[in-house]
Amino acid sequence: MVNKPVSYPVMEKLIALSRRRGFLFQSSEIYDGINAVYDYGPMGVELKRNIKDLWWRDMITSREDILGMDTAILMHPRVWEASGHVTNFHDPMVECKKCKRRYRQDNLPEGQETCPGCGGALTEPRQFDLMFRTKLGSTAEGALDIYLRPETAQGIFVNFSNIVSSSRVKLPFGIGQLGKAFRNEITTGNFIFRTREFEQMEMEYFIRPGENAEWLDYWSKERLKWYRSLGIREEKLRLRQHAEDELAHYSTACYDVEYAFPYGYSEIEGIADRGTYDLQQHIDHSRKKLQYVDQENRGEKIVPAVIETSAGVDRTLLAVMTDAFWEDEANDRIVMRFSPRVAPFKVAVFPTFQKSRDAEVARKLYEELRPHFAAFYDDGGSIGKRYRRQDEIGRRSA
Repeated sequence: MVNKPVSYPVMEKLIALSRRRGFLFQSSEIYDGINAVYDYGPMGVELKRNIKDLWWRDMITSREDILGMDTAILMHPRVWEASGHVTNFHDPMVECKKCKRRYRQDNLPEGQETCPGCGGALTEPRQFDLMFRTKLGSTAEGALDIYLRPETAQGIFVNFSNIVSSSRVKLPFGIGQLGKAFRNEITTGNFIFRTREFEQMEMEYFIRPGENAEWLDYWSKERLKWYRSLGIREEKLRLRQHAEDELAHYSTACYDVEYAFPYGYSEIEGIADRGTYDLQQHIDHSRKKLQYVDQENRGEKIVPAVIETSAGVDRTLLAVMTDAFWEDEANDRIVMRFSPRVAPFKVAVFPTFQKSRDAEVARKLYEELRPHFAAFYDDGGSIGKRYRRQDEIGRRSA
């Protein structure tokens, strides 16, 4: 559970730096913005792309047992009925009668009846739909009510037979994808930790039923190691097992990879045992045979169990930025100490003086580096200011 947002000096400085150096901007800022929606600037989009590219390489292209997909955001509404989201994807919400602020009931102390912000009385809890609704159709009368997907996983499950029939896969195997998801969160905050529009890096690993515990353990350890490979400090990461009352409606066991943010340990990835729940639900609702036929075992028909790894791109980026943030108080500067694997730009080149032999050499070096590295050329301002700019965006200089 994420603590309710309060003021944290490190986060405030990180947010200010993010805007100043072009990592993140509030969406539609010139119209006073829209709450909990952000745009990625030139530095942020490079950092984000590096994280996504590393995930795709490490989880998809470098492994023989995992294939990639890119499924549609818009899906038939029956998908979400079958998955259980229409019935179960709700949060208990209370609202302050005085200031109208809304809270998730499970984020408040048990029995609290007054608003933490203004002290006003809270309403009785009611269920709050977490899925965004929209219309599909050219006229209001004939339009179909559909949802913006709250997760990318269902696109994989409904395509299970397509993948099996079109690819030479054998159990165990995985299907992964990167994509946008949308959740109509009651409470948002802690910068980009909880937003209404976000990106997921999800992989569904299909296994024989009965092998669940073995593969859940394997993927939990693998995913924890991946965050260390991004340069995140080991002491800031941990694996936490879910208690029974925390489990989602589809899960029988789950581990979270958590990072120690300034506001406490919070989830950046979940590794869940989804069992046969999803495939069986879609079998029941669609009346299609979503099975794996084991040709090496006399044509045995199997409804595989699933271990899911579900990571948030934005949360991972926030963990990477928070971990890289360092205040050099002795020199009154901020340094983003990114690992070279994720740094937005790998090298910066600038001459000692604008008009000099150095400038010609530096420009030539920059042109030679550009095809091979994300590089930046800077000849504006004093040499000290240029170094300070590079410190704040985590770039190396030459």
